[in-house]
Formats: sequence, structure tokens, C-alpha cells
Amino acid sequence: MEGDADALKKVQTVEARARNISHNVRCTECGSQSIEDSQADVAVLLRKLIRDEIRAGKSDKEIFKKLEEDFGETVLYTPHFDLQTAAIWLSPFFVAGTAAGVWAYRRHKLRTNVHIMALNLVRGVPLTPKEKQTMLDLLTPPQPQRRTWWGM
Repeated sequence: MEGDADALKKVQTVEARARNISHNVRCTECGSQSIEDSQADVAVLLRKLIRDEIRAGKSDKEIFKKLEEDFGETVLYTPHFDLQTAAIWLSPFFVAGTAAGVWAYRRHKLRTNVHIMALNLVRGVPLTPKEKQTMLDLLTPPQPQRRTWWGM
């Protein structure tokens, strides 16, 4: 009885590891599905290969490495971080940083220009026509919106 329980536990462990690995391996025929979800012939063969490797005592890391060597890095859903993939991994941060930098620069430039114009006024330096218009735009309160009896 105890031997059956151990054998069942071993089978369940192999199955759980195989499913975990299979969810992280891309089907080479389908491309968009994991081999766990695909019914393609190559996916069935890869699932069998993974179970055989687990039964042979290989670790998950060794199995991933073998699959990568046999089928290339694209077979894995999570590519390694190296010089070739650094641009892909870092591009979202670069784009977000650039956008934040542009926003901060424009905000700083707007504040600085108004500040310089105000200092020039206090010092008695005449403003250019563009500066005068900018100051008028900034200092003129907005016109109240006209409302009609129906609320528009």
C-alpha cells in the first residue's frame, strides 16, 4: 500500500513539473501557444520528451537548457537578459523616461519664461510683442461661459 502511494506521488510530481515546464515552452509549429495548450504533433512530442527527461532525473534548468539548445532561444517564453535582448527589455523604461523628461523640461521652460518676463517687468526692461501677448494671456481671466436656460 505504501509503495503504491509513493509511486502515485512520484507520478504526480513528474506530471506537475512537466506541466510547469510545458507552460513556459512555445510551440514551434503554432508560435502563439505553449506546448501544454497545443495539440500539434511537435507539441505532443515535446511534452513526451520533457516527461522522459524528468524521469531520467534532469532538473528543470537542464531541460530548459536542452530545449533552448535544440530549438533556439525563441522556444522559451522568457528570453534571457543579455546584450541582444537588452533593448527589448529596457525600451519601455527608456520611452517612459524620455516622455517624463520632455514633460518636465516643458514645464520648467514655461515657468522659467514667465519668471524671467516678470523680473524684466520689475526691472523696467521693455517686453517684446510676443512676451506682452504671453503675459496678457496668462494674466487675463477666462471669460465666463454663457449658459442658456436649457443648460448648454
